[in-house]
Amino acid sequence: MSLRLMSAILLGSTLALSACSSGDSTRQIVEEIEGGVNPYLWRASLDTLRFLPLEDADPYGGIINFDWLAFEETPNQRIKASVFILDTRLRADGVKVSVFRQTRDANGQWQDASVSTDTQIQLENKILERARVLKSSEIG
Repeated sequence: MSLRLMSAILLGSTLALSACSSGDSTRQIVEEIEGGVNPYLWRASLDTLRFLPLEDADPYGGIINFDWLAFEETPNQRIKASVFILDTRLRADGVKVSVFRQTRDANGQWQDASVSTDTQIQLENKILERARVLKSSEIG
């Protein structure tokens, strides 16, 4: 993945985090997801990847799929992501992010391209960081 695209992803997730408040909306999500997946990881996943269009989400199965997005700076590349929440507890191994990237070839067709493992790990860490903030705001 190009440095420019990785920067755009991280900038988008940072902006999404700064634009979100953790008040009543977090409490509402906690109440709605009882028993399915960890509500803090769920909300943090939505917040962190807010810049991507939401394709579908299953709060009971813990899967969030985001649709393709091409950034203005890199119109011949696009990304999408899937988030898997694997636990009802707030744990470091409770979330897995898969990022997919495609590039447009000379014929205008989208071709799969590699994504750095570091990008996925950084997104997982951002989600965990946001989940901890959400949880601590509920406690404090």
